[in-house]
Amino acid sequence: MRRFSKKKSIVLFIVGILILIGVWIGQGIYLPPRLYSEEQIVFNIEKGQGLREISANLKKAGIIKSEVLANLFVLVRGVQGKLQAGKYILTTSMNIPEIINKLSTGDTVKEEITIIEGWTLRDIAWYFENKGMFAAEELFEVAGFPAIDYSKTFELPQPRDFSDEFEFLREKSEKVGLEGYLFPDTYEITPEATIEDVLRKMLQNFDEKITPELREEIERKGKTLFEVITMASILEKEVKTNEDRQITAGILWKRLRMGWPLQADATLTYLTGKGSLNLTKDDLKIDSPYNTYKYYGLPLGPICNPGLESIGAVIYYEENSYWFYLTTPEGETIFSETLEEHNIARFNYLKQ
Repeated sequence: MRRFSKKKSIVLFIVGILILIGVWIGQGIYLPPRLYSEEQIVFNIEKGQGLREISANLKKAGIIKSEVLANLFVLVRGVQGKLQAGKYILTTSMNIPEIINKLSTGDTVKEEITIIEGWTLRDIAWYFENKGMFAAEELFEVAGFPAIDYSKTFELPQPRDFSDEFEFLREKSEKVGLEGYLFPDTYEITPEATIEDVLRKMLQNFDEKITPELREEIERKGKTLFEVITMASILEKEVKTNEDRQITAGILWKRLRMGWPLQADATLTYLTGKGSLNLTKDDLKIDSPYNTYKYYGLPLGPICNPGLESIGAVIYYEENSYWFYLTTPEGETIFSETLEEHNIARFNYLKQ
């Protein structure tokens, strides 16, 4: 009986120890350091940091109670290779599973950026620089310098070629950069994102927004996506409403068919940075493939990054009897069937 009682006592002692260890592990893993705390801590994981260093830093920041238990949980879950670099917002009221889930899914602090319809590469570059994200030069070196014909210059770095990732870029002229393809939208960007990462996100959005239906319609109309984006970029800069854009697109496509110059002021403002009303006779003579007064056909490439409405207007344009148009300072578009009507409209609305 004594031997049995002794064995029983040992078993009970071992069971008790195991229960205490289990409770300790359970509390350490599932109970946060401060249950009701709302304190937020910015926690940074540098590239190349391993599990031990990460858990040690979590413990040092007071986010977890035990780095040993954090390591154990990560190893049991098998996510040690999935902890991602970046900045995270953590609190001392989070338990280890919640923290590890955040770190392994890359739920990092993100900054919102908004690219406006009609912005050029210049606009985007200065926007990034003013936000302290990238120097303007960084964008130009990857996406291309505005208004440059890359078939004729060897002084500037060639734009990064993304056509191996995005098939639609294979239709783009090699003479130009990514102007026109950085889709206007609001994006969430992680602090560690490179300029290539940001551009890739914009190109992916472009690829998704130009649906198979739109691509089929472009092909049915006998045009290329590059031609459509180039034309849409002109409309984006020159015309305000979708209805007027469809009419204007009909005029511009008709001008191309008939061998007329487009004579779009927006292509010159892209070159000079001047407003349409400030263009001079000398500006009309600028020797550039973007000058649609001097050169027939579409400009060398897009002159801005158009929105989906302008792209749609170019695809689903309206055939009409007009040959001329102008946009007033108030944003109204005036259409004319003859040059005489157009000149009268210029005098009445633009005082030219």
